[in-house]
Amino acid sequence: MNREEVHVGTGYPSWQLAKAFTTASSHEDPATRRRAEERLHRWEQVVRGMAAGTLTIGSRTPVAGLPAWVTPEVVRGGFATGEAAAGGPLLPHEIATARGAGVPADRHALFRHHLTDAGLAELYALLDGGAYEVALPEEAALLTVAWLLRSGDRDAALTLLEQIHPFADRLRFAPRPVAAPPPSSAGDAVVHRETVGEVHAALDRRRPHRAITAMNEALTVWNPFADELLAHWLKTVESDRFMAGQVESHRFATGQVQSRRVTAGLVGAVDPDGWRERGADLLARYRRLAVVHTLCTKHRRPKENLTILRTALEERVAGRDLTPRLRGLLQHAVDSMVRRRGVPGSPEHTTLREAQAITAARPTLHALAQVLVARLADLPPDAGLPSVDETVAPVTEEEARTGAAAGSEIPDPLRRVVERALSAPIATLVERGVVPSAEVLAELVPQLVAVTTAEAYEDAALRALMAAVYRAFRNRRSLLLLNLEHQVRLEELPWVAAVTRYRSTTKGGGQARVALVRLGELALQGFPGTVLPNPLIQELSALARQAGVDVPFTEELAADIFMGAFSPKFGRAARLAADVLEGTLYERYYGIDYAAVRGLADPDRFAAVCRGRAGDRTGGSWVAANGMMIEQAQILTTHNLAALVHPIGVYPSGGWPELARRAFTTVCRLVTRIHGNPRPLTTIKDAAYAWRQTLFFLSLCGLEDQIAVIAWIQEETRRHPEHVVRRLAPVLTGLRHVLVGGSLDDGSAPNARRLLGWSAAGHWMRSGS
Repeated sequence: MNREEVHVGTGYPSWQLAKAFTTASSHEDPATRRRAEERLHRWEQVVRGMAAGTLTIGSRTPVAGLPAWVTPEVVRGGFATGEAAAGGPLLPHEIATARGAGVPADRHALFRHHLTDAGLAELYALLDGGAYEVALPEEAALLTVAWLLRSGDRDAALTLLEQIHPFADRLRFAPRPVAAPPPSSAGDAVVHRETVGEVHAALDRRRPHRAITAMNEALTVWNPFADELLAHWLKTVESDRFMAGQVESHRFATGQVQSRRVTAGLVGAVDPDGWRERGADLLARYRRLAVVHTLCTKHRRPKENLTILRTALEERVAGRDLTPRLRGLLQHAVDSMVRRRGVPGSPEHTTLREAQAITAARPTLHALAQVLVARLADLPPDAGLPSVDETVAPVTEEEARTGAAAGSEIPDPLRRVVERALSAPIATLVERGVVPSAEVLAELVPQLVAVTTAEAYEDAALRALMAAVYRAFRNRRSLLLLNLEHQVRLEELPWVAAVTRYRSTTKGGGQARVALVRLGELALQGFPGTVLPNPLIQELSALARQAGVDVPFTEELAADIFMGAFSPKFGRAARLAADVLEGTLYERYYGIDYAAVRGLADPDRFAAVCRGRAGDRTGGSWVAANGMMIEQAQILTTHNLAALVHPIGVYPSGGWPELARRAFTTVCRLVTRIHGNPRPLTTIKDAAYAWRQTLFFLSLCGLEDQIAVIAWIQEETRRHPEHVVRRLAPVLTGLRHVLVGGSLDDGSAPNARRLLGWSAAGHWMRSGS
């Protein structure tokens, strides 16, 4: 397919536009409608831009008139809207700067101000004090100009200004001042998932759980009131009949009689003196309670006992006789209440109500969240927590005024929220479950890599600035790209290129190498059997470049936009995998000839091999056909596993056998989810990836360890449900067949199957046969 023939149509944006319109016009939640309206506006920009030709989706410069280094506003799927992320209306800090400088409130005037003596002095102060934030890479440009000028590099500063000046009226090139500099993680390599401020906001957004609050209202307000109504009605019963009712109630409860009537003659009794007056007081109090306590609505339902007792009381207080129907309902309500809970004041009734009171007195998650909100309020909002122990300690006597009883423990759901702000080495966060997945790990790694890569700069102010640029750049959303184009790289930013000469080619390399090995080990040990997400691969690549290690990391390709071609680094990665896996179980299981792979220097030849290995790709969707070809590339390259082993040198602390077992545990967990799943293909694909990792780790074991692990795998499989055993049986048969020297390609093992994730003709594992 020629490059000129590749383009992106408006089908997907139009579909997203329609979805946003439907939500914005019909959703019952105002906040959801508001967010949908924002999405609707952005997708309208996409569709209009594509129609007008001002947007070229699939290009690394999708917006006409904007160079690649400008951060575009990107919506779902990698579609640029046509707006620059650093554009739009002035932010509050920009307006404040303009007011303080006495210049017009527009970006061009602000740009000129920052180049005056007063403006540069402000930038110098930010450089020295570090009290600034770079949310988008562009916001570091003028700080870089200031650093260059102060360092005497006027030519580099002027060159940078020439590159960014054409956009001075549109984009923010100055940082955002903050109250205090962010804490440095240099030296201790600690990171945090969220800041204290973010956790504080998340806890403060928690609203009371309506169902729990309604239940507590029923236990503390309406149940006691119902008891009072019941006791009031029971006073209409003559003493001997009431006692007889109690005896009959006891005999019924113990099975001595079958009658259900426990308060005989209730409604026919004469009202005692003052009974109607006290009834009127009860009705008046009900009306007051109903105005204040509105969460529990059970007392308003016509068929509820409390409603029947109240309705009957209203009739008697008003001097009206009860209708036969209401008399019967009243008799049944009183009988059932006494039978179920006992007479108010009796031992069994008192025990029940005391237990319910204890339940209602327990602090709600909302009340405990407010305790945590108060504890976090006085801490630096832009930092993490060195320890969470004090924050999640039991409620104190002083804090009990918030509605949570003193001594109440902070429950796990709230502890987990607080732990997201814990500052600690990444390995510690993984061990404690604060980092639950490889995707979350990838979100945290830029904090570490930013500091590591910035170590190459000698000047402390420049080092802090470049670390801030790195973190901001990693927040840049990826574009949808075609024709093997690559995303914009950090060094393409003009202000980063301007200070390249101040970057040491030797300093920081050793630290980067250590961080690279540790991160690789953490990724494999923390989440065995899980695909390495593309953001994590980006960070590994950055560390490898800083460490001077030439290693071809390969991203996971999207099957729905794959154009049937691979970049040259895929062939390099396959040749590197040959160095690690030639002659191993992995090579035999997947039927690879790694000796021939070593000759795949041409990307077209590599693509042809993957296409041939994918086999018959007809009979299904073109996405599945693409997925089959991409999967073969991942098999040949091991999708970065071989690169981590060699030349990086990753070795798990528990050894390869243990990692193989843990990866297979992931296989079983995923296969368990296939049964009864109406859309299992994604799960099957993930299971095949976990199985591929299992085989890779197993191939690095010695023969004796391989035999022991395979025996364990067979035993582990038997511990799972029958449908899991049935689906994995042909896979394990194939593994045993290959282990003894057989092949899965010659038909010598008819009951064996090679587990692959993609299939154009429907996957055999869906039915397990």
